Amino acid sequence: MRQMTQPISVTEQVHLLTSHLIKWRRHLHQYPELSFKEFETSRFVQNTLKNLEGMKVEAGIGVETSVVGTLSRGDGPCIALRADMDALPIKEENDCDYCSKKSGVMHACGHDAHTAILLGVATVLTNIFQANELSGTVKLIFQPAEESPDENGLSGSPYLLQNGVYDDVDMAVALHMCPWLPAGEVQINDGYSMANVDVFEGVIYGTGGHGAYPEKGTDPIWMVGPVLQAVYGIVSRRLEALESGVISIGKIHAGSASNIIPTEVIIEGTIRSYTPEVRKLLAFELQRAFSLVVNLGGNCTLNIKRGEPALYNCPRVNELINNAILQQNPEAKVTNGCFGMGGEDFGYVSQQLPSSMFFLGCCKNDEIKRELHTPIFDIDESCLPLGTGILVQTVIEFLTGEAK
Repeated sequence: MRQMTQPISVTEQVHLLTSHLIKWRRHLHQYPELSFKEFETSRFVQNTLKNLEGMKVEAGIGVETSVVGTLSRGDGPCIALRADMDALPIKEENDCDYCSKKSGVMHACGHDAHTAILLGVATVLTNIFQANELSGTVKLIFQPAEESPDENGLSGSPYLLQNGVYDDVDMAVALHMCPWLPAGEVQINDGYSMANVDVFEGVIYGTGGHGAYPEKGTDPIWMVGPVLQAVYGIVSRRLEALESGVISIGKIHAGSASNIIPTEVIIEGTIRSYTPEVRKLLAFELQRAFSLVVNLGGNCTLNIKRGEPALYNCPRVNELINNAILQQNPEAKVTNGCFGMGGEDFGYVSQQLPSSMFFLGCCKNDEIKRELHTPIFDIDESCLPLGTGILVQTVIEFLTGEAK
């Protein structure tokens, strides 16, 4: 692709890239790859970045499939833009010419769009840097494994942090597809915006016994009833009404035959919260709920594994993003509000440095609900230029210090 040589506005440059953004996104959508297995995606990103003059390309930092592109000129601060690249183990049910060609794997969370947008940002910023219009450094971070952790319980973001990718970064920005808003709209939020994600496994122990003689032992299935009542009452009765928290049970397993009272019941679920205080409270109350079985003649263990931390959006970073939105589309509707109780491993980054993620409206105008993580998820591709322009303009606002 030929780079543009005449000084034109960001909006015009992005408009000229629209066909490339769509082509990149559709290519990535057809060839999705699961977490830590984004080998072809990584090669595609590297090859695209290597065609950009002045772009330093590094791969395999922290995770084998990671890619970091860097543009730098003179002295100045450093800003990082992050896109995640992995897909989900979902069989696509859409009927379009760019459907997934890999059975059982699908870009059902918009990471194909995130990657395409960041490639567009890289292209436009290369032109701007080549024209000597900016001083400072931009890191374009193409991150693997946002969706699923590995055997160590870690996703891509902490690995990149541990290996120094963000060490010299002053500010970081990311975006996410938003299927509940139409293209042209943006959702942004100050403070905690997505949840801490913890999972738990609780085991209730009894003695078990013969189904015909329950009085001769202790029955852990009977003990489950009071525990479930206590667990489901935590959020409604132990958590302050204005705080956000969720405890959901997704799996209960017990027994091997109809006439055998089992010795144990295994209960698994998830805990979601925003603040560290609520995270701690929910864990404490969950332990109390399981401990009820002691008074019923049983025993229990509870193991809580901490996942990604809550996403915290820095208000100062959001000011830059809001200014960038106005620069790119003064008519764009901006919604203020948190993004729900879902998790996002960009939260690891937001713990370490000023950061923010905004949600970009992408709902197709077909009256079909295409929610994230569903087999029919798809986007209105007209959102791609707006997302690209917002990120480019945010970089300009930050590096030039125009936003006060």
